[in-house]
Amino acid sequence: MVKNFIIKPFQSFVKIESLSGLLLFGATILALIWANSSYSHLYTELWQQKIGFKLLNFELYKPLILWINDGLMAIFFFLIGLEIKRELMIGELNSIKKAGFPLLGALGGMLFPLIIYLIFNKSPETANGWGIPMATDIAFSLAILKILGDRVPLSLKIFLTAFAIVDDLGAVIIIAIFYSSGLNIMLLVYAALIIIALLVISKMKYYNKYLFFIAGVIVWFLFLKSGVHPTIAGVLMAFTIPVRTQIDSTEFTSVLPRVVEDFKGANDPEHLILTDEQIEHLNELETCMDKVQSPLQHLEHRLHNWVAYFIMPIFAFANAGVVLSSDISLDKQLMVSLIAALILGNLIGITLMTFIGDKLKLISLPKDLNYWNIIGIALLAGVGFTMSIFITNLAFTDPTSINSAKTGIIIGSSIAGILGYLMLRITLKETPKIN
Repeated sequence: MVKNFIIKPFQSFVKIESLSGLLLFGATILALIWANSSYSHLYTELWQQKIGFKLLNFELYKPLILWINDGLMAIFFFLIGLEIKRELMIGELNSIKKAGFPLLGALGGMLFPLIIYLIFNKSPETANGWGIPMATDIAFSLAILKILGDRVPLSLKIFLTAFAIVDDLGAVIIIAIFYSSGLNIMLLVYAALIIIALLVISKMKYYNKYLFFIAGVIVWFLFLKSGVHPTIAGVLMAFTIPVRTQIDSTEFTSVLPRVVEDFKGANDPEHLILTDEQIEHLNELETCMDKVQSPLQHLEHRLHNWVAYFIMPIFAFANAGVVLSSDISLDKQLMVSLIAALILGNLIGITLMTFIGDKLKLISLPKDLNYWNIIGIALLAGVGFTMSIFITNLAFTDPTSINSAKTGIIIGSSIAGILGYLMLRITLKETPKIN
């Protein structure tokens, strides 16, 4: 029973992320085709179109691309925050023993791409791009695993998911610390006070979706104006959402039969519609259903489809339209640096850190995995697409650097995905043992 409670939601998560990866791929191809067609000017004009609102003396107008990158992506980061909190509280990161394997892998997958990038990149103008290759695109990587079918063991999917979530946490910290500028401390203090108040309310086991939503919008706006990227507000707000339910399943199952019997007893055959008493019993049942659900789990479930099937593809469609033309100058050194960092950095970092951890008995590999499988996953981790493009928009302002970085990300992620797929297809078929 407990196993099904953990495994079934995870399998659903993998299925959603896999399809999302295919949508991301399709959106990327469409963006590239449009940006390199005779209608490319319409692509640029669309995302630069300013939209917003004015209320009394207050107005907020931003280009559509920024509403996507600062607004919709805040919801994406909110979902990441929910996933991180769940994993830390009740998932694969809730103990040192469980967390050791993905944590060491994620550490190698962040540190070595940074080192490789700095080794290959000699230009001071693009040195700020070191954070770009440090995160894994979980949707794309799980989509590739999905293609491999039933040969992929569940432990491998869990490892990839867990270390990608740790990677995302690292990326969030990097964005907050290194890619924020011109801070307005007072606005951050106001945002912090709201978040602390929500944490206290959450600790008291009180949750009201309207209160938390309004507070979240205010915190997002304060971050937007403070100099810290507003997507960080999404992660912090996620940590205020309660994990625990207001009533447990035992209490719910004891209430359920009574409410059903009372509902049946209040039935009046002469009424064509429900009686007032029946409506009261339904309201009681609805209240109990709200209380037995974890607010975090409920929100994560509701948002997952929106993020996977709408927000991420829209982000890819708006940001992946790189002009590939001989007339456009590209920084080849930046491209090579990112390609090397995505592929070699993750391959060396994840494999080496996992090997060291295993030999030092800091972690233990699942019995159905071997080092060839880890190499395959390490290559797959080089698919950095979504988060890498997001950090590119923060790291650079020069169009040449942005286009060069996005081109390098697309090429590097594609090569990493293909190599990872081939390695896993071979190793998962024969699964050789290495001592």
